[in-house]
Amino acid sequence: MPSVSTLGVFAAASLALIAVPGPSVLYIVTRSIEHGRSAGLVSMLGVQAGALVHVTAAALGLSALLASSAVAFSAVTWVGGAYLVYLGIRRLRAGTLTDLGQNPPPVGRAALFRQGALVNVLNPKTAIFFLAFLPQFVDPARGTPALQALALGLCFIAIAILSDGTYALLAGSVGDRLRRNAAAALRLERVGGVLLILLGAVAVLSGVRRTA
Repeated sequence: MPSVSTLGVFAAASLALIAVPGPSVLYIVTRSIEHGRSAGLVSMLGVQAGALVHVTAAALGLSALLASSAVAFSAVTWVGGAYLVYLGIRRLRAGTLTDLGQNPPPVGRAALFRQGALVNVLNPKTAIFFLAFLPQFVDPARGTPALQALALGLCFIAIAILSDGTYALLAGSVGDRLRRNAAAALRLERVGGVLLILLGAVAVLSGVRRTA
């Protein structure tokens, strides 16, 4: 297992990285504003479940294949980007229903968790990040590298739960106030949809640039 000092340095570095909002945080904030704090927390847990998949893959060395294969990277990028665009279009459609006086279809907690997990699992940059970040703190002299990488990854996810959970709670509080106004609720649906579509487009374009 990693030493206490190594874990301390790793935790500090992880916190510095996690505190800067990225695509996953933006997704969580969007869900929190649209559906409330509990929905944001469920989405956050889904995102971290996706991160656990990447941590396990990195520990087993599977991420090396993704990082070395342009075809595999591009395929996952396109699928992940298309999924975000799909979610964005659904949000825009929900906003249209609200504008027409209809109630948008409710989003169940299982669906929020599943979507959050897929958003992160289908992000190849997350896989490559763990592949590049975790080995820097692994010491082969202290035991099996895979187990050390897994322990470090779990530490990273624990810190991410605290940080992303804070974003979810704060955004949910703001959303609770905004959703009391029908016009604001409509704008939230539209803005959330546009943000998800933009995230998907950025993911696809990054894959295109890497392939080129």
